[in-house]
Amino acid sequence: MNLVALLRERAALHPDRPALIDRHKGRDRSVSFAELQQRVQSGNTRLKKLGLTRGSTILVFQPVSIELYEILLAAFHGGLRVMLADPSAGRTFLSLCCERLPPDAFFGPWKAHLLRLAVTGLRRIPRAIRSSGYFPGTSIWQTDDSPSPLADLPDEEPALITFTSGSTGVPKAAVRTHGFLLAQHHALEKALDFEDGEVDLITLPVFVLANLASGLTSVLADTDLRSPGKADAAAIRAQCKRHGVNRCAASPAFFEALLAGPGPLPELAKAYTGGAPVFPDLLDRLQASLPQSEVTAVFGSTEAEPMSHLGAREYDEALVALTGSGHGLCAGTPVPEVELRVIRDHWGQALTKLSPEEFDLLAQPAGQPGEVVVTGDHVLSGYLGGIGDSETKIHVAGKVWHRTGDAAWLDTEGRLWLLGRCAAKLPAAPLSRPDLPEGALDYPFAIESALRVRHPGTRTAALGWRGERILATAAAGLEQDAAEFGITRVFRVAALPLDRRHNAKIDYPALLKMLE
Repeated sequence: MNLVALLRERAALHPDRPALIDRHKGRDRSVSFAELQQRVQSGNTRLKKLGLTRGSTILVFQPVSIELYEILLAAFHGGLRVMLADPSAGRTFLSLCCERLPPDAFFGPWKAHLLRLAVTGLRRIPRAIRSSGYFPGTSIWQTDDSPSPLADLPDEEPALITFTSGSTGVPKAAVRTHGFLLAQHHALEKALDFEDGEVDLITLPVFVLANLASGLTSVLADTDLRSPGKADAAAIRAQCKRHGVNRCAASPAFFEALLAGPGPLPELAKAYTGGAPVFPDLLDRLQASLPQSEVTAVFGSTEAEPMSHLGAREYDEALVALTGSGHGLCAGTPVPEVELRVIRDHWGQALTKLSPEEFDLLAQPAGQPGEVVVTGDHVLSGYLGGIGDSETKIHVAGKVWHRTGDAAWLDTEGRLWLLGRCAAKLPAAPLSRPDLPEGALDYPFAIESALRVRHPGTRTAALGWRGERILATAAAGLEQDAAEFGITRVFRVAALPLDRRHNAKIDYPALLKMLE
């Protein structure tokens, strides 16, 4: 089934309801479901006139805007593939992405086309489409052509391709099919409690597709989404008030910025946060600021979104105390749409194919740490060309299990407790803690979460360095607490380096360079 068929249904049900609202050059813009459907149909005709047909690939470098979703949906409408790559990853990485999957067209505003002059792989793309302005040798994007019919597509038809870099730096292409995106929509619809007619503030662009399919109005946040930790709280508050926003899903850094900004939070009935560690103190502060609201932490990844969730009120004093003692960060109960297991930590070893009996033997009982594996309709079953599959996929009797790379344990009530990345395992702890799951302190996040509970708002990074278990932090006075978790040295740094995407995860490679 073509994903865009759901947009067509929504346009018929409520044609005049706003589908997308953005802020452009200081003014609000809005497009209804019926208008968006018309633009998508006409946009696909434009793509055909430019020589692009089913199976063609368009590399899109368009900021989050109405135009971004016009090109995405117009491509999906006709069975074209949209390819996304992060420009900040560097010129070499972008060229490697284009080698992995040579695009047939490049789409973006005129400024984005300047990048084509600087990157070899981008210069080789045969067609160039500009969404705005003027640039020599490009064709203008138009949505006023005659409508084209919706392509009838199988579930396994590729729709969206994104690139990530593994430890080798070789791009891995995650291919989301129409069937995958539909399954993800159904999982998100349940996990995020979508209700027809809600107005959602968008900070995580991939959620727009699920919103459109469910009839929600998506308000694209009036801030630079490349830096969620620097969100303009005043602009966001005003935007939410103008459009009656009543829900939001965003990274912890975004909500921290709103909490730190002037004035109260927007009046949200539902607030979801994830994409980076969600600590109990943030949930407490959000719930205190939104006392009548549902505040929920969501755990997921590029390959499996969502995997589990936990309400702020569920993270009670008893669970917080467990986090503070080194049990890890509670990520809640797995969503019904995934099967989730914790197996013995074999990270770095291939487990490509196992019999059901062999797989069952790997499973850890409740209370025992290991690596998290998941399977389900909205769990990515493989990468383009199989690059990355051997490290991250396990085939068991027709099912493909995805190895998340996260270390965790399950308690007797089925809740997932995160301990850290398997690849970041620390040197063995020089102490025994029988009150903790065996081996919990072998992972950094159990320690970082415990220190965050004991020192709210403090950011720390536990890691192995020159054979030692060390802690890096900008805060003072953590030595005694850190020693309880087997940390032998504490380094003071001016600031911990963070990831570019969410401004919330520790950039460990950059931190190691700082320490050296």
